[in-house]
Amino acid sequence: MKKSEAIHWALEKLAFPVLSTKQELKECYHQLASVSHPDKGGDTQKMSEINEAYEILKSYMEDFKFTFSDEEIAKQFPQELHVNKFRF
Repeated sequence: MKKSEAIHWALEKLAFPVLSTKQELKECYHQLASVSHPDKGGDTQKMSEINEAYEILKSYMEDFKFTFSDEEIAKQFPQELHVNKFRF
């Protein structure tokens, strides 16, 4: 499986939004794990898939190359760009 396909599979498996933080990923994983863990009556296969999806997304987030260009910063904080555009 290609990396991009793996990331899309992981997002779908965890029902995780595209724009998220590392902390939100961790919280999502813990919530799913608490429900799906075999010790709590969950399915072993499902827990295995949740673990795999979490590792894929966690690895992607840790290895992501950041750019600190003005364009990227504007994408991360669009409200600031909007305020500056329409300031009188």
